[in-house]
Amino acid sequence: MAETLITSLSWGNMEVSIDGEKRVFKDCKVWPGGAREWRWGETGTHHTPGIQPADIEEILEKDVDEIVLGRGQLGRLGVSSETEEILRNRGVACHIEKTRKAIAMFNKLTKEGKRVGGVFHSTC
Repeated sequence: MAETLITSLSWGNMEVSIDGEKRVFKDCKVWPGGAREWRWGETGTHHTPGIQPADIEEILEKDVDEIVLGRGQLGRLGVSSETEEILRNRGVACHIEKTRKAIAMFNKLTKEGKRVGGVFHSTC
């Protein structure tokens, strides 16, 4: 399985490395061996109530054991209670942090060999 790591974060920009191949996104979804741009408009996501069940469904389809949700560098993006409930009901460990700390958690879990996915917001 290809290793996916988030290698840099700046305002409005994240770099993801998949087995050394660099990809750049504003906001992104990541999983073991893959990543793509996270477009809020696909699911109607807004800062409140925040990350929706539809935002994480694609990640859950990748058979992850844990998920990391990055709420933005200032922590202004919420996480809907429905999203947290779905993760609890499916037995998927969930880590919710400001994005810089969330990236560190995602990379740590990945390096430990865990099947981890994530959704990350790079600005507010």
